[in-house]
Amino acid sequence: MQRKIITTKDGSKTIQIEEWNEQYHSVHGAIQEANHVFIKHGLLFCYSEFFSQTKNEISILEIGFGTGLNALITLLEAEKLKLKINYTGVEAYPVLQKEIEQLNYAEELNADNSIFLEMHNAQWETQREITENFILNKQQKFFKDITETNTYNLIYFDAFGARVQPDLWTEVIFKAMYKALKNKGVLVTYSAKGSVRRAMQAVGFIVERLPGPPGKREMLRATKYGNQHSTI
Repeated sequence: MQRKIITTKDGSKTIQIEEWNEQYHSVHGAIQEANHVFIKHGLLFCYSEFFSQTKNEISILEIGFGTGLNALITLLEAEKLKLKINYTGVEAYPVLQKEIEQLNYAEELNADNSIFLEMHNAQWETQREITENFILNKQQKFFKDITETNTYNLIYFDAFGARVQPDLWTEVIFKAMYKALKNKGVLVTYSAKGSVRRAMQAVGFIVERLPGPPGKREMLRATKYGNQHSTI
């Protein structure tokens, strides 16, 4: 499929798949979306709710490692918070090196681009200490092949939209996500589709609608509470 680098409204770049008219990030702002959905309503929520007292490590699973933007912003937050993060990024089709070199995230975030490149150059299926506070493990596989149980505190669910890949937003996938989370674990996603919310609830998540990032009215945050099932 034909792919090209485009600039989103906040100045940060993303990859567009022309055949699908689908982007890796919001055209209204790639960095803005990542900060709003995954940092504000994901990482910082978990940190304040569950980890600020003990300064524990947080284990994160990203569904769709993609361009590495979410991982880079999370690393920067880890440094600010002095919080150790074990970060697993799952991706079936890694971004090409020539595409990585055109992305301007480090520049836009005033970060060291060598860190961003180190993330992408890290060997797949191997843990890599990017900084003292950020351990990265990239896994090249399909989301349906995730089998971990009671492993993660937080999931960034950043798959391509249900319009183009509906099979990634089903009860089957969310059941695997539910199993992968620890009790009180959280899943955040930019999507607010009713079918997505219902699929999450069907497997046991308690689901909240939250204000969305620029260009979207709402987003979803789902929390696992033991084996409790939602009746919403």
